[in-house]
This record gives sequence, structure tokens and C-alpha cells, in this order.
Amino acid sequence: MSIEQAITALAARVRELKPIIETEEATKTAFIIPFISTVLGYDVTDPREVIPEYTADVGVKKGEKVDFAIKSGDDFHFLIECKKVGEPLNLDHANQLVRYFNVTDTEFAILTNGEIYQFYAQLDAVNRMDEKPFMTLDLSNIDPRQFSHLEMCTRAHFNPQALAANAEELKYIAELKKLIALQFQEPDTEIVKMLASAVSTKRMTAANLEYFTRLVSTASSQFLKDEVNRRLRSAQDYDDPSPSPLEIAPVENSTPEVEEPVSEVHTTEDEIYGHSIVRAICCSEVPTQDITMRDAKSYCAILFQDNNRKPISRFFFDRKVPRISIFNPEGEAEHFDLESIEDIYLYADQLRARVNSLKAV
Repeated sequence: MSIEQAITALAARVRELKPIIETEEATKTAFIIPFISTVLGYDVTDPREVIPEYTADVGVKKGEKVDFAIKSGDDFHFLIECKKVGEPLNLDHANQLVRYFNVTDTEFAILTNGEIYQFYAQLDAVNRMDEKPFMTLDLSNIDPRQFSHLEMCTRAHFNPQALAANAEELKYIAELKKLIALQFQEPDTEIVKMLASAVSTKRMTAANLEYFTRLVSTASSQFLKDEVNRRLRSAQDYDDPSPSPLEIAPVENSTPEVEEPVSEVHTTEDEIYGHSIVRAICCSEVPTQDITMRDAKSYCAILFQDNNRKPISRFFFDRKVPRISIFNPEGEAEHFDLESIEDIYLYADQLRARVNSLKAV
């Protein structure tokens, strides 16, 4: 079962059973234990991997317990603190999780009510759990872009270094999205002044500042609508001239790829998501920072060590049927049509083979 299938099945279970769940213990049994088993892939019947009611004496606090400790050998992978489904998640009500995190060698923790799963790391300070999660999985509103990141949390693909690097990006992106969303609603004064000075010589009096604040809000809203409409038209009008799946196209590795005008390049969320999936697949072979993305007008290139002479794959997502081209160890590109961006996982072996051939050079 893929991680997408596991999460979809668990979400359906939550929708069905949530109305009749009345206790924290029932939440654990119905939702959280299946999450540990089917999504994360740990054996919940093996006390060497999943330890319920894990106890460690912390300072003057004796006998406190955290709901689950997830281990592999002597290494902690996650500490999990549980609440009843429907209860709000707040670290102020999970003090034992924070204390245990700070005294064990775990680098990651999960706070959950069975429907919402908040993932925490130690990005701000060593051996101290961050105050904000780096990722939040909401089974009532699943974001498919999270599947590749969740894959890195599973037993089969757990890599603490790669996950920490990924967590840092996710945390910053989440905070930046909140700030950007706020700017669309209530533009910051300094941003309004900067934009106004670029289009007008008017002095920023209080009246003019109020005037341009309204204009910036209107322009932002119109820009978003125009961009959505542009992409919808592009998807409808795209004429597909590209070759059939599995067609082989040789590429000269010694010739640099042609860089296209930056002004015409628009990186999409699907391309960012695809890049994350390739990183998740290849992190078992090379450091995640070696899997880089360089966008162009007609395709998005995934490169090894940001070297355009070492292409791993190319995304052709601005078409009716998304396509990925993957370079084989001989430097030839094989083309595969995708039903969804997650189908990139179907070609994990080809991607790993290409990365291994590049790191050997």
C-alpha cells in the first residue's frame, strides 16, 4: 500500500468513526495506532519498535509517561503524544512531550488528536523541541504535496539528516505562506511604500498611504485571479507535440543545457512537489541538497549538484498529461506519462540508478 492509499484510507476511517469516539484511549485504538502501523510502517506489536506509555524520569518529575515512543534498535525516531479526537492541539497541554524530547536522543516528535498530526523537530536549538511544527497533516483536508515528506518519516525511508533538512524548508515555507497571505489581506506599510515609490513620485502622506494600501490589495487580488486564469487557459489550449511514452532521446552530457529567459519562467507548485518527491526517493543514495531544481520555460530540470551537465530528470507538467523524463546511466532520456505527480514514485529505481551513476563520476 502506498502512503497516499494509507492516508486516504485512514482519513475515511476518521470520518466514519469520529462521531462515536469519546475518549483518548479510543482515539489511540481507532486512529493513532493504525497511523503508526499503516502510514509510518512500524510494527505496533513489537515492543522493540513501538513502546506504549513510555516512561522516563525527568528531573523532579517521576513516572510521567509519553503515549508512544517509536524506536529502531537503540535510536528514537519519534515521540508521540495523543489527545482525544476533536480536542485542540496545544503544546501547553503536552508538557511531558516537550520534557521527554529534551532529555532523550530523539530529533522528532508528533502531537496528535488522531485527525490532525503535528510534526516537530529541533531546528531552533539543539536538544530543544521547536515551539512550532514543521508539518501538519490534517486528515480532514489532505494536502497531496505532503506525501513525499511523509514518506521520509516512514520506517522504510527514515533518514534523520534528510528529514531534518526537509523539515527546515517546510517550516520556513509554512511561515512564509502565512506572512504572504497576511500581506494580501493587510499589506505592510513598508511594502506599500516600496511598491508605491516604484510606480509614483507622490509623497507618502497619510492619505496617499491609505490610497496605495487599497491599490496594492486590489492589484494583489487581481494578480492571483489573472494567474489562475492564465494557467487554466494554458492547460486547455496546450497542443501536445511531444513523443510517446518510453521513447528514447539521447542527450549529449558534454553540452550544457540552454538556459531560457528567466522572465518567462513560472515555477509551479506541481514542480516543487515533484522536486520533493525526487529528493525523497534519492535521499537514500545522496544528500538531499545534491538534488536541485532549475526551472526553464519549456521544462523543469532536476539536476545533480546543480550542474546542468548532470541532469537527473525533467518535468513537463504544463501539458494535458504530465510527463517526466528520466536520464538513464548512459545519459539517454526515457519519457513517462503520469496520471498524477505521485506516480513519480513508480520510477524510483530509475531515479536512484541515475543518481548513482552521477555520483560515481
